[in-house]
Amino acid sequence: MKNINNKTATPWKIVSAVLAVALIVVCCTWAVTANNGQTLAPASDIAVADVAEGTTQAQEVDALSLWTDDAPLKTELTAYIAAVTDENSAEFIPVENRIAVFDMDGTLCCETDPGYFDHKLLYHRVMEDPDYKDKASDEEKATAAIIKEYFDTGSYPSGLDVKHGTAVATAFKGMTPEEFDAYVKAYRDEPMESYTNLTNGEAFYKPMLQVVDLLQANDFKVYIVSGTDRLITRGLAEGVIDIPLAQMIGSDESFVASGQGDEDGLGYTFSKDDKVVTGGEFLIKNLKTNKVTVIEQEIGVQPVLCFGNSSGDAAMANFTINNNKYKAAAFMLCCDDTERENGNIEKADKMRASCEENGYTTVSMKDDWTTIYGDGVTKK
Repeated sequence: MKNINNKTATPWKIVSAVLAVALIVVCCTWAVTANNGQTLAPASDIAVADVAEGTTQAQEVDALSLWTDDAPLKTELTAYIAAVTDENSAEFIPVENRIAVFDMDGTLCCETDPGYFDHKLLYHRVMEDPDYKDKASDEEKATAAIIKEYFDTGSYPSGLDVKHGTAVATAFKGMTPEEFDAYVKAYRDEPMESYTNLTNGEAFYKPMLQVVDLLQANDFKVYIVSGTDRLITRGLAEGVIDIPLAQMIGSDESFVASGQGDEDGLGYTFSKDDKVVTGGEFLIKNLKTNKVTVIEQEIGVQPVLCFGNSSGDAAMANFTINNNKYKAAAFMLCCDDTERENGNIEKADKMRASCEENGYTTVSMKDDWTTIYGDGVTKK
């Protein structure tokens, strides 16, 4: 016997299906037209977006894990990056204008073992290198003697910067860039005098390397603008900091063609048999206002972030934070750690005073960093 209730239920099934379709159409129409015609994201998507934003901020803070939680740079730089990378922020900076400049010695790496890396390199070349010391000129040896005095006293003699640059140019004259680079890299593998388990090439401040990585992760273009010779800067930093050699700027010496002799470059044509070699002439010491002019010449964009550690970096910092159409900041390291580093309290106090006077943010190596060179490295 057939169930007569099936005949009765069929019309109601049809009606229910029609109502369901109508309800779906109404809901879709409302979703599209709500909020001035913009499609509203489901609540679950909004929640995911909120979590993602919070996760990004947490990741940026964690990216500075070698900094103490109350370090001014950690707080300020994290907030700065969040503001200038947000397209909806009034402080947004386009990617092409996100330029950060770093000094090298004393800002990214050690400069007190017992002195600057490039000064140690020249002293080694002139006084210790068995293949060169007997060929060194009297002027180079005199400069090496002044460098030794600087190492022994910790006081930098007036005029040594130019004497050193001149001696570097002559002591490495005639080398190809590749030969000079190999010489620098061989010396950077030598052990540090003041520390255990640390070579010259490993003596970079790990907390500052985190800053570089964080900026690059947020589309900042990072430059080294150093007082060290350009080729020495490249030889020391290459492979440690992941930036192109073209973004490593330093003091300059001349280059010539290997067959050029004394002929001016305007009158000599580089030939197929020529190589580029160092010319032996010191051109410019990249300190103070010279850093500003080289930034204008080689970068062509005013930086928005500057990191330094001395009066030689003050001009670069002032150039960065003043008359800038974008939000800008300068951070200066104070060498105030005498337990883990060869700190200098008097110099650190002077830098703190300069920061307060000029609007720079102070970085304390002693108070702001949980480590300097990493585990296993100790000061002798």
